[in-house]
Amino acid sequence: MKYKLIILFLLLISCAQNYSKSELKKPFNSKGFAYIYNHQDFLDKTIKKKLDDTLLQVAHSKLRPGSLIKIINIKTNDSIILKINKRFDYPEFYKLIITQPVADELNLRKDLPLIEVIEVKKNKSFVAKKTKIFKEEEKIHSNAPVEIVTINNISKDKNKKNLVHKDKFYIIIAEFYSKNSASLLKKRITQELFNFDSKKLYINPKKSNKITLMSGPYNSINLMKNDYIQLKNFGFEELDISINE
Repeated sequence: MKYKLIILFLLLISCAQNYSKSELKKPFNSKGFAYIYNHQDFLDKTIKKKLDDTLLQVAHSKLRPGSLIKIINIKTNDSIILKINKRFDYPEFYKLIITQPVADELNLRKDLPLIEVIEVKKNKSFVAKKTKIFKEEEKIHSNAPVEIVTINNISKDKNKKNLVHKDKFYIIIAEFYSKNSASLLKKRITQELFNFDSKKLYINPKKSNKITLMSGPYNSINLMKNDYIQLKNFGFEELDISINE
C-alpha cells in the first residue's frame, strides 16, 4: 500500500496543481459548494462548533481565523469579502461554511450553493484596495447591477413556459501540461477505484496550455458527492467543482 501511495505522489507532483513550496505560498483558491449553517446541525453534532446565524460569519477547516477571503457566487458573480471567524471541521465535500446572511448577500440558492473561495493576501497596498472595495460592497444593495457570468439562453421562444435548464456538474481532478500525464492518472484511477464509473472520466484540453482530467457530468449534487468522496479518499487534497463545462 505504501508503494502505491509513493507512486501516486510522484505522479501528482508532475501536474500543474502540485504541492511544491512555491505553490503553497499562493493564495488559497477553490471552487465547490458552501455549507449553509443551520443551528440544528450544531445540536445534532453534524457541525462541531456554532456560528451566529444572524451575522455575516464564515468558517473554514484550514484557513486561520482573521484570514481575508473573497467569496463569489459562480452562477451570478455576486461577491463579498469577509474575514474567517472560526476554524473547525465540517463535511469535507464542502469548501466553506457560511451563515444565511452571507448566502443572502451572495444571492446564493440553497439547492445550488456553488461558490469560489479566494484568499486575499494581506500586503499593505492590496489590503487597502480590498478594504475600500469591501466598504463599497457593504453599501451596495443586492439588486444593484453586477457582472454576470455568461449563461446560455434556453428560453428564446417566449411562448415556451416553465422551461428549466438542467445544470451539469464536473469534478476537476487535476491539471497537467502533458496529455500523457493526464492519461496515466486516468488509468490509475480506473484500475484502483473499483467502484468508480470509469466512463465518467475524461480528458478536457483547455484553450490554455493545461490539460484537465475531469469526472462528469453529474445531474445532481448527491450523485457527484459519492464520487467526490471516493476521489478524496484516494488521496487528492483539493478537488474543484465546475458547472456546465
